[in-house]
Amino acid sequence: MVIALHSSGAGAGQWRELGELLAPDWELVAPEHYGCDSVGAWTGQHRFTLADEAARTVALIDQADRKVHLVGHSYGGGVALRVAIERPDRIASLALYEPSAFHLLGAMGPSGASALAELTAIVDATGKGVLSGDYRGAAAAFVDYWNGKGAWDALRPGVRSRLTRWAPKVSLDFRALIEEPTPVSTYADLAFPILIMRGEHAPPPTRVIAENLPAHLTDARLEVIAGAGHMGPLTHAGEVNALIARHIGETEATLHPEQQHRPRGGMWIAAA
Repeated sequence: MVIALHSSGAGAGQWRELGELLAPDWELVAPEHYGCDSVGAWTGQHRFTLADEAARTVALIDQADRKVHLVGHSYGGGVALRVAIERPDRIASLALYEPSAFHLLGAMGPSGASALAELTAIVDATGKGVLSGDYRGAAAAFVDYWNGKGAWDALRPGVRSRLTRWAPKVSLDFRALIEEPTPVSTYADLAFPILIMRGEHAPPPTRVIAENLPAHLTDARLEVIAGAGHMGPLTHAGEVNALIARHIGETEATLHPEQQHRPRGGMWIAAA
């Protein structure tokens, strides 16, 4: 099984092309996050954490009959790292595109401190929008930061409407990512192959993380996608998905050489 976690404001459909590429050999499950229409708002029962977001994925892993391959983009990458820490013995491989593990920036020297300062500005801008009830403004600021100025205006009206409904979740995502308590030293215990990807034009916060995180991992490599930005899994889906598929295939060749070319089921996109 391959479990793919989408970025903030996106949904399970982000990984449809990856599922089509992996089928029929792999079943792909793409659980959606709080704030998506299929899941609903965070319950508000206590302070929101990455562990709360990771819980549905951890449950899927616990139900699986073998180790899973875990994929994550941006916020989904930060959640995937939390999942991996909770179930390290149940993960076969990890593939992350610009994981938003913002809690690590403080341990990444001057470049990390500078990136965190830049991130704080967008956190404040979106937070003020949410607090004042200007959900549309908060969503627009978020989209333009990660995609480039003018990206919000270029979106279809239906997409802007969906992102406006999602906007109250953005502050929870940022806070959970920044306040995640796992120290960088803990990630050295992840004893499986890890692929880190970033776009050539990655924004400073995720670029710094992608460039520095492999040094803190036992078995990791970095790939840079030419011409891509933070949304590479969408804008450069063919290249990103090919790297993920190769990573999974190489891992399986090492773990189960006797089972190569054996079908493992069809594609399944889960939106819950």
